[in-house]
Amino acid sequence: MEILGLSTSPSSGGAYALILNEIDGNRRLPIIIGTFEAQAIALELEHIKPPRPMTHDLIKSVVLGLNSWVKHIVINDLKDGTFFAEVICENEGSEVAIDSRPSDAIAIAIRFDAAIYVEESVLEEAGITAEVTTTEDQEAIKETEPMLSTIDNPSHDTSDPLEDLNKSLSSAIADEDYERAARIRDEIQRLKDRLGK
Repeated sequence: MEILGLSTSPSSGGAYALILNEIDGNRRLPIIIGTFEAQAIALELEHIKPPRPMTHDLIKSVVLGLNSWVKHIVINDLKDGTFFAEVICENEGSEVAIDSRPSDAIAIAIRFDAAIYVEESVLEEAGITAEVTTTEDQEAIKETEPMLSTIDNPSHDTSDPLEDLNKSLSSAIADEDYERAARIRDEIQRLKDRLGK
C-alpha cells in the first residue's frame, strides 16, 4: 500500500482520515486517526524537520541505536471498528514483531522508507473499491444518495437499508470523501452484524 493522503472536515472533531491506496489494485483503505498522528505523518511526508525530535523520530533513533531496522509494517486485524498493526523490525537476521496502532506504525514506516502492508482479510472487510465508470454513473449515484439515519429510523420507507448504504458508499467514493466513506463502511458492517450477514 501507499499513502494517498490525509483528509479532514469541520465536522470530524479533529480527526483525520488517512487514505491508503493499493499499489497493484484499485482498493483504498481509509483509517480514522487523531490530529497528533496526522501531524507526525504529514511532517515526514513534507520533509519538514521540527526543531526538536518528535516521538516517532525518537523511536527511529532508538531502533537505529540498537543496530536494528524497520523492515515493514502490516495492518493485520480489524475488531469492532478498530484497526491493529505490527511493526516488523530486523536485527542481525532475526525479525521481531511489535504491536502498534496503525497511525504510529505508518508514521514509523515512512521514517524508515519501509513497506506498508494490509492483510487481505482486513482489506476485504474495510477496503473501498475506487472505481466509478462514467459520468452518468456518478450522476445516478448522487441522485439516489440516502441518509445514514435510514437504519435507525423505522418510519423511513425503504426496502433495503443495506442497498441504500452501499449506494451512499459509492457516492462518497465518487466524491473522494473518504472520511464519510469510512463512516458508511463501518455502518454497513454494523448492519451486517445486526442482520447476521
